[in-house]
Amino acid sequence: MSRGLGWDIARERAAGAAPAPVTEHVPLHRAVGRVLAEDVATPIPLPHYASSAMDGWAVRGASPWRLVEGPELEAGEAVVIVTGGLVAASAEAVLRSEAGRVDEGRLEPVGETGQRDVAERRHIRPAGTEASVGEVVLEAGTPLTPPRVALAAATGADRLTVRRRPRVALVLTGDEVVDSGVPEPGRVRDSFRLALPAILHELGAEAIAVHRVGDDPVATADALTADDVDLVVTTGGTGGSHADQVRVAIERLGADVLVPSVAIRPGGPTFLARLPDRLVLGLPGNPLASVLGLLAIGGPLLGAWTGRTSVPARLVAGEALAGTRGATRLVPVTIRDGVASATGHAGSGMLRGLAAADAVLVVPEAGVEPGASVGALGLPWPT
Repeated sequence: MSRGLGWDIARERAAGAAPAPVTEHVPLHRAVGRVLAEDVATPIPLPHYASSAMDGWAVRGASPWRLVEGPELEAGEAVVIVTGGLVAASAEAVLRSEAGRVDEGRLEPVGETGQRDVAERRHIRPAGTEASVGEVVLEAGTPLTPPRVALAAATGADRLTVRRRPRVALVLTGDEVVDSGVPEPGRVRDSFRLALPAILHELGAEAIAVHRVGDDPVATADALTADDVDLVVTTGGTGGSHADQVRVAIERLGADVLVPSVAIRPGGPTFLARLPDRLVLGLPGNPLASVLGLLAIGGPLLGAWTGRTSVPARLVAGEALAGTRGATRLVPVTIRDGVASATGHAGSGMLRGLAAADAVLVVPEAGVEPGASVGALGLPWPT
């Protein structure tokens, strides 16, 4: 196996491999975290009626005002109103409750505040001040945060058209893996079944199937095509040794290899291939190498696919970090006061360093000096 594609080229190819998105309609309570596929134009003005910005009285004309039940007012009349309450078209101002005084059914303003409330026609929120009828308030491609979903609700929407999450099958390979308990020497505990579906979800995908297969190219090839999915993510079997059967399986299936491997450490054996009806992202079998391969290649692939693109980050290196000849080094780091420090425990088979990390530094072949600005991968899970 060659040393692999360079960092930028591999990630560009991964992003370019993303197919056209598929859309679906979801209710608002399921829309947070999705990416909007169609513009949202409001069919009503926002707000859709004139409302009060204060508790107090809606008034018309000069004081004193006679209190009435309302809502429509004649000159010299006032009606009690609460914040958000409908203000009649005949009202001219809202006098806030602390700036008015009622005596024998007559309302008068109190002090300069009360006088200004009336003179300056304060505390009425006119209809349409936020958006007019037909105005686009959310554009296609917008990630849906809680405030954006709330804004959609304000327009009267009950469902939104969003990009469907890519459906993923996991194919976890290896004869030495156990699913529970303390592994014996020569065996390893399965950490992928827990971590990878969660990471894929944070990247915008949905793992709908998980297969465990041994080091058998026929069983592996069967697992690659067993489910109706958009993407298969495999672990192990990518390094090119006699036991690495995933590459053998995709060759048997006639896959078009888009990224044969990547010049990164750890994670170099990561590959991306295309079958007629799905993509296959092959990750190494070592835990840290696998997760970093998923972030390095799966990140731009799923970002382009789902529209959840992120702005490249840069961090200040808190220490000298050696480079790796012919490769980009990925280093889990903590961040304190904007300065990144390596976590340690960063061997390809380790998870402790990544578990403590806030980000991953992208260290070029030449390495970095203390205080240098360095590219970084943000972690898609809360840190």
